[in-house]
Amino acid sequence: MEYVSTRGGPGAVDFEGALFSGYEPNGGLFMPSAVPRLDAPTLRRWSAFSYPQLVKELCSLFVAAELVPRRDLDDLIDKAFSRFRHKDVVHLSRLKDGLNVLELWHGATYAFKDLSLSCTGQFLQYFLEKKQKHVTILVGTSGDTGSSAIESVRGQKNMDIFVLLPHGLCSQIQELQMTTVIEENVHVFAVHGTSDEIEEPIKELFADADFARKHNLMSLNSINWSRIMVQIAHHFYAYFQCAPSLDTTPLPVVEIVVPTGGGGNITAGCIAQKMGLPIRLVAVVNSNDIIHRAVQHGDFSLSGGVKATLASAMDIQEPYNMERILWLLSDGDSNLIKTLMEQFSVSKSLKLPEDLHRKASSFTHTCLSQTLGSCTASDEDIVRAMRRCWEENRYLLCPHSAVAAHYHYAQPGCGSRSTPRCCLAPASAAKFRDAVLSAGLVPDVPPEISVLTTLETRSTPLKKGEDWAKTLREQIEDVTRRR
Repeated sequence: MEYVSTRGGPGAVDFEGALFSGYEPNGGLFMPSAVPRLDAPTLRRWSAFSYPQLVKELCSLFVAAELVPRRDLDDLIDKAFSRFRHKDVVHLSRLKDGLNVLELWHGATYAFKDLSLSCTGQFLQYFLEKKQKHVTILVGTSGDTGSSAIESVRGQKNMDIFVLLPHGLCSQIQELQMTTVIEENVHVFAVHGTSDEIEEPIKELFADADFARKHNLMSLNSINWSRIMVQIAHHFYAYFQCAPSLDTTPLPVVEIVVPTGGGGNITAGCIAQKMGLPIRLVAVVNSNDIIHRAVQHGDFSLSGGVKATLASAMDIQEPYNMERILWLLSDGDSNLIKTLMEQFSVSKSLKLPEDLHRKASSFTHTCLSQTLGSCTASDEDIVRAMRRCWEENRYLLCPHSAVAAHYHYAQPGCGSRSTPRCCLAPASAAKFRDAVLSAGLVPDVPPEISVLTTLETRSTPLKKGEDWAKTLREQIEDVTRRR
């Protein structure tokens, strides 16, 4: 399996090359040069697999055995999931009115990103130990990525991680999960800016090829292919859990509702479709609705600044993984994607070509391989969904999961439709006390979360008007000198 840039370039790389990367110098993102196709007998056989088994099978399709032998791959994934609280790693809750909630948040930080980042951390360590190499990891976060990334590499001698968080725009617990980690290799910056603004200094450092090479810069944001690869398993597991029977021909369709900000999870779903999984995807967003407008109207343009919402981890106006989705829809036309994304980079406004928009919005039963629907939810919609779910099930949804539940509840006859539906739940409500209180509900906070408010914190402020890239560059140089 080789990986190519969405914007083209001089050549392909293997999985190791894609893993140890960030943005390509030309701004592109790595994707597999070919997506493997699975037939119905394979899907029927896989339907009996546990979630960890599915991750192993999927990763083996994208990671050459010459790089990571299958036994080593299986061991790394078992080690990655050893800290998860649920025996099945992920869990499906079947609730009233046909609401199926796939809980992806049973890892160390109570967020779905623990799933992909715990595996990615193991992959990194595997290669670094073999090559006696050190890397510098740059991460921008809207809330959950930063803490999951920190947990995956904290205390490791051959990695330093620099995390930029939007100060005051995460939930208190999200921020504390980052600032209370006092480790020599963890460096947290509290930025007085939005999650989109945080990406600018990171892109600037990756674009400096000499600096990136000198410090072995890489990213653990979902620009990293490894994260997308693991997340493909969410969609396979959701499908197998919710499909009524796989004895029919053709196989039944399951609708998967995906809360999304940066677009990583919905990209993984699009790849699962390409692999032959018969799913209908719905990208659900909050008031930062650029993905919704792109799907519905072909309008991939900024709409003012980032809006603060109850679903704060989705407060993103520039979803970088949309580039991967457009690349898939264009059948890998890197010249087209390069032109489109460079136009967007300059103007922050893009009208999708008609054929791309038609593929993105062809939400019909007859075009399953290109199915992508969308929905947007206001804070009021989020609160109503949280309340209804609690009243009917005594089940607390986090505000991001509630965006998906809002879509479900808004569909006619939501509990009686013939096509089953699964809503992905990206985080636990325990991380979002204020949102739970806004819905008039009582937070249920486990001890390992509540203790965070008593711990020492450490972070470096980056204020408005300062040269964030310069400060970040100097900090990385300083850490390198002291190492």
